[in-house]
Amino acid sequence: MSRPAILVVAPMPAFPTSAGNRRRLLATCAALQRGGFAVDLATYAHEDQIYRRHGQHPPVDEAAAAALFRHTFRIEPPAAIPLTTPARCFGIDDWCPDAVGDFVAWYGRAYPETRAILVNYVFLSRALDAAPPGTLKLIDTHDRFADRQHQYRPFRAAPNFFYTDRAGEAAGLARADIVLAIQSEEAAYFRGLTDRRVHLLPPRFPAHRPFAAPARLARIGFIGHGNDPNRVSITRFAAAWAEDWTPDRPELVIAGELCASLGNAAGPGVRLAGYLPRLEDFYDGVDLVVAPMLMGSGLKMKVAEALSFGKPVVGTALGFEGFDPVVPAHRAATVTQVKAQVLALAADPEALARLTRACADLFSAYDARAEAADADLLALIRARTGDPASADPRAEAAPPAEISSDTITLAGGTLTCETSLLSNLSADPDLGRLVATERGPPPGAGPYSPLRRRWFAKAGRGRSGTLPETGLAGLDLALAPEWVRDPRLSAAFRAELATHLSGIAADWEARAHRVGFTGTGAILALSLPRHLATGRHPCAAFLAGPPGRALTLERVALLNAAPALAYATRRADLPAAPACLTLAGLGAQDGPATILLLHDDLVGRITLAPEAPPWKDHLP
Repeated sequence: MSRPAILVVAPMPAFPTSAGNRRRLLATCAALQRGGFAVDLATYAHEDQIYRRHGQHPPVDEAAAAALFRHTFRIEPPAAIPLTTPARCFGIDDWCPDAVGDFVAWYGRAYPETRAILVNYVFLSRALDAAPPGTLKLIDTHDRFADRQHQYRPFRAAPNFFYTDRAGEAAGLARADIVLAIQSEEAAYFRGLTDRRVHLLPPRFPAHRPFAAPARLARIGFIGHGNDPNRVSITRFAAAWAEDWTPDRPELVIAGELCASLGNAAGPGVRLAGYLPRLEDFYDGVDLVVAPMLMGSGLKMKVAEALSFGKPVVGTALGFEGFDPVVPAHRAATVTQVKAQVLALAADPEALARLTRACADLFSAYDARAEAADADLLALIRARTGDPASADPRAEAAPPAEISSDTITLAGGTLTCETSLLSNLSADPDLGRLVATERGPPPGAGPYSPLRRRWFAKAGRGRSGTLPETGLAGLDLALAPEWVRDPRLSAAFRAELATHLSGIAADWEARAHRVGFTGTGAILALSLPRHLATGRHPCAAFLAGPPGRALTLERVALLNAAPALAYATRRADLPAAPACLTLAGLGAQDGPATILLLHDDLVGRITLAPEAPPWKDHLP
C-alpha cells in the first residue's frame, strides 16, 4: 500500500535556508514528515526570477532538497511576475499563473495516493482549485498581505512584493480547509476574516547551543535575507549605531544575502560579513543578536533562530511579535531604543546575565507552544486523511541524479555543459564561471524535473580554428547575472562565448539602423524594451562573430518620434520604445551583423541593417 502523501507547493526553494520563509517551509515539512507522511515538494520558480532581475544568481540547492523529500518538482514561470501594479493593490491571483494549477492537476493524476495539498502564501491559493476532489487543502499564510503596502509609507519606499486588500485575502483563504498562521496576532486577524479553520503553527527550531551569558559584548550581530523589512530596519539601526561609535563599544556585524542590498551602509563600528553558508559561523562569532525590526509581518524567524543558538536578543516589539515578550529589551519602539538597550547591557554584566536567562525562558515557552501546535496539526490532518504508516517517509525518496558534463575547447578556454541538481552555484572550481542555465529540464527528464543543464566557462589555453558546434541554437537560457555584470574573463573570451550564445532564444529582437558615428563608435536607432530605454541598467554588449567583439553601451536616448522600427518579443511585459543607442567599438566597416545586448536575465538580439533608414533626416 502506498504511503499517504502530502504535496507542498512553494514559491521559494527549501535550500539553502538563507531566508526566513525557507526556514518556515522546512519547519512545516519536517512536522509533516515526523507525522509519518511522505512529503513531495514542488517549487514554483518565482524567487529565481526575482533574484535574476536584481542582478544576483538565485540561491537554490536542488540536490539538498532531493535528499530530504520523496519527490521534488520545479514549475517554471511562463511569464514575468509583476513586482508592481497600476491598480490600488494586486488581485489575489495575480502571482499565480495557470502553470501552477496545471502542475497540481498533473500531480493529482500521477500520484493518486496524495491526501493533502499545502500551498505556501495566500497568493498561490488558486492552485488549490486544481486539486482532486476529496483532497485536504491547506494554506500556510507566512504573512498577512491585506494593506501591506501601507507599511512602506513611513519610510518613503515603494513596495516590491505582493499586497492585496481584505476582500482578496479573504477570497484566497476561503479556498482552504485549514489556514495556518505563523503567530498569534495574525491567527486572530485571519479568524476575523474567514470561517475556515485557522490553526496557529509557530515553527519549531531545534536547540543548537545552550544559553550562556557572555562575559562582555565584543560583537553584536544581525543576519538576514535581502527583503525590504530587513533592509529598511538594519539600515536605520546601522546608521544609529555608527553615529557616535567609539572603539570601546561592540562592533555590529551584518551577515547574509542582505549585505548585497546595503551598498555603502557600513560605517564606523559596522562590518558587512556577506553571505555565510554555515549559520554556526555567524552565531558562534557574535555575543548578542539584535532584531531592530521596523516593518514586516509574520514571525521574525531570525529571532527564533538566534534563540535556538543560545544567543541573547534585543529588539523591537514588532521583532518579537508572536513570542509573548516580557522584558523591556524585547519591546523597544525604535532603533534608538534598541541601541540604548545594547549599550546599557555592554556596561552591566549582571543585566546581560538576566537578559540571557529571560531569553532562555522565552525560547523554552515558545518551543513548548510550537511542539503542541505540531501535534494538534497532525491530529487535524489524520482526522481527515487517515493515519499514515510509521516507516520513515524519506526512505521512498529517489536517489539523486548523477552529474554529467560535456566540455568544448574554444580559442580562449573551455565551455562545459553540466547536467545535475547542483544548482547552488555561480562558479565552480573546476568548470569556471557559470554563464547560463537552461530554463526547462533537459530532454527526457520529464516536464517538472528540477534537473537543469548549465554552461560554465573557464579561461585557459585553448586552440584556434573554426568554432565547434555547441548545440545552443534555439535553447531557452537564463544568463547568470554575475557573468553579465562581472568582466573578470577577458573581453576576447567573453566575446567568443557571446558568439556561441547568439543563436539562443531571445527575450526580444530588434532591427537597428546606423544613424550616426562618434569618435569611438556608432549610433543606432531601434526599438528597445521600454524599461531599458530609461535610466541606467547593468549590461553587456557583443558583436557576434566570428570573430566576436565586446562593445560598450555609452548612452541610451528615447526618440520623440516613433519611426517604423522592427521589434518582436515573446514576453508581454516588454513593450517597445523607440530609442538611440551609442555603442563604442562598433565601426562603419561592420556590415550586416548580430549584436547581443544582455541585461542580467534578459537576452536581446539586434540585427544590424546595412542601409541607412529613409527617415534618418527626420530624427529629432
